[in-house]
Amino acid sequence: MLFVAALCSVGMQAQIRTPQPSPYSELIQVVGLTDVKITYSRPSMRGRTIFGDLVPFDKVWRTGANMNTTVSFSDAVTLGEATLPAGTYALYTRPGNTAWEVYFYTDTNNGGLPAQWDESKIAATVTATPVKGVGPVETFTITVDNLANDGATLGLWWADTYVGVPFGVPSQQQAMASIERVMAGPSANDYFAAASYYHDSGMDLNKAKMWIDKAVEMNADAYWMSRRQSLIYAALGDKKGAIAAAKKSLAVARKAGNADYVKMNEDSLKEWGGM
Repeated sequence: MLFVAALCSVGMQAQIRTPQPSPYSELIQVVGLTDVKITYSRPSMRGRTIFGDLVPFDKVWRTGANMNTTVSFSDAVTLGEATLPAGTYALYTRPGNTAWEVYFYTDTNNGGLPAQWDESKIAATVTATPVKGVGPVETFTITVDNLANDGATLGLWWADTYVGVPFGVPSQQQAMASIERVMAGPSANDYFAAASYYHDSGMDLNKAKMWIDKAVEMNADAYWMSRRQSLIYAALGDKKGAIAAAKKSLAVARKAGNADYVKMNEDSLKEWGGM
């Protein structure tokens, strides 16, 4: 009986695995400084006529197989004159003999096409001209082509047709912001992180003091920075400086309503004879 039960248990857990007719695919590409991710299933021709037959003209197509295809952008991108916010979108198309409509749809949880098409969920629409005679491409393929610092082309390839959708990315703005931020010197958080690391690691406390002083000077309302300043001063034997910093941290923490920092500062001030 135990042997039979074991066999039944194994049988219930076993699962048959076979190749999928439209395999899942995932493409990740960095364009400039923007992450682009595409997930889709890839049907094949298998001797069939695709556009105008298997995929009818002038009807919305799921642009792949199985669940809806998705495209994600880590930053806002431009599509012609339109700006598409950062996020994930279902990619739908309306193929035509001479023009395609490409839709970026905000509802991404669809078993192919939405049960009810909702125009209000279209975040952006692009009209693209199909290029014929490029194949035959046996298996539907999505690519990110023509890579440049400021953009690329989302490519749709199948059978004898290619459709390209150019998009722009904000690399120049991001690069300039990064350059300006670095050239302006470390931020208060940078100084605070460096000072905290040196303090926690028992390294050069004079350097930690110099950095925490800069951090507090740049962000006077950061009670957690003043708290760290008091601890560094105390570690250096500067009780007077430690008390002054703790009182400053205490006052701002009370104003911010942070009970944890209020208690920590009060405990330290009692220990150091500051209250």
